[in-house]
Amino acid sequence: AGRLHSNCGCSYPLAPPPQARLGAAPSPSPLATMAPSQDELKRVAAHRAVELVESGMVIGLGTGSTAAHALDRIGDLIRSGALRDVVGIPTSEWAAARASAAGIPLSDLDAHPVVDLSIDGADEVDPALNLVKGRGGSLLREKMVEGTSRRFVVIVDDSKLVPRLAASGLAVPVEIIPFGWALTLRRLQSLFDGVPGFNLKLRTASINAKATTFDEKGSDSEPFVTDNKNYIADLFFENGIHGDLRVISDAILRITGVVEHGLFLGLATSVVVAQKDGVVVVKDKEATSNGM
Repeated sequence: AGRLHSNCGCSYPLAPPPQARLGAAPSPSPLATMAPSQDELKRVAAHRAVELVESGMVIGLGTGSTAAHALDRIGDLIRSGALRDVVGIPTSEWAAARASAAGIPLSDLDAHPVVDLSIDGADEVDPALNLVKGRGGSLLREKMVEGTSRRFVVIVDDSKLVPRLAASGLAVPVEIIPFGWALTLRRLQSLFDGVPGFNLKLRTASINAKATTFDEKGSDSEPFVTDNKNYIADLFFENGIHGDLRVISDAILRITGVVEHGLFLGLATSVVVAQKDGVVVVKDKEATSNGM
């Protein structure tokens, strides 16, 4: 199986041939001279990560539009016979349905407590490969699966790269139990009192919404409900999160009513980034400073 290049600055032409492996020298692509769409960038990054999947592996299956390309590609390889005896551990009900449709055999963490390789997207990636995940609402299961993985490869386009977490202005999700949710929100607000530009709100969605992206047009009265029957509090930081991420993570988790949050710290082993200029960059954890 191919290996991710150990050099943080390595790059590859966009859309390499299917037989190319990570770290190999691929042939140039006509797409390298074009401006690929964001979906094309996601597909290329996903396919590059799937090159690491080997027969017999237990695979963590991510959730969302980027992960969808990885699931479809794994299904194609299974049907062609290139992959055999692969077992998938889905990170959401959506991922389970998508993987089943692709023909990927499924199991769970009870049967497979150690995952060989997880592949998933991210909402943000900082220079130390810390992540914000969970705008689709699957952060708890994602963290459970990806946190028990021997290797966690993140697939993104370059729009997800940020100088610090929450710098994009998008939400940092916190999964909370429905009981006493207003009290939990007040405690989260108090935790960040004095932080300039901080705001939070309960995520809402239409009654039957199970979208993989944040529903900006959701109902004002119906809370978004996760696969675990919990709610989501979305935290917003105008200038990103400053300070020790580990300390902030622990402080959020100490609030009674909080189940988990979308700060994925130190979990990613590699990030595959498809760039608009037509190259794919592989960033490895060993080649970065953890910044903590």
